[in-house]
Amino acid sequence: MKKLLLVVDFQNDFVDGALGFEDAHKVSQPIYDKLEAYDKEGHDVIFTRDTHDENYLNTQEGKNLPIIHCVKDTYGWEIYGGAKVFADEKALKIFDKGAFGSLELGNFIKDKAYESVEICGLVSNICVISTAVIVKSALPEALVIVDAKATDSYDKKLHAEALDVMEGFQVKIIR
Repeated sequence: MKKLLLVVDFQNDFVDGALGFEDAHKVSQPIYDKLEAYDKEGHDVIFTRDTHDENYLNTQEGKNLPIIHCVKDTYGWEIYGGAKVFADEKALKIFDKGAFGSLELGNFIKDKAYESVEICGLVSNICVISTAVIVKSALPEALVIVDAKATDSYDKKLHAEALDVMEGFQVKIIR
């Protein structure tokens, strides 16, 4: 079975930086474990990186979330912890994205014949759910999985609702 692990926006600014939150650290070990397992089994791993520039506050997102974060080439933009080395040395690809989801990612994976895509990372109710929609659209016959232990949000209500919504569009949620 051709499998993909998709690590969404597991970046310093979302863990302990500008948009960090206490429980973001709890997803670290489950993500590291998944990276090791996928690598050991020879499956593909792709990362996404939320990417902004100095014009961020003038964008629609910046007007609605006026906290400068993930500015390209800053510490906050980098992949978090031990996952950074994995991303730099072993990832099939890293997609820098200026929006919640990446159409470039969808176009890249649609011809790869993945039978299973597991999504993890941050933040569940924004970029993870957006990515899940894109993956389901690009690969409608693939099994798409989200492990609740490997994603989270600063808002527990929105996190639970995001998991329920993803389950509603046929993403398998591991609880």
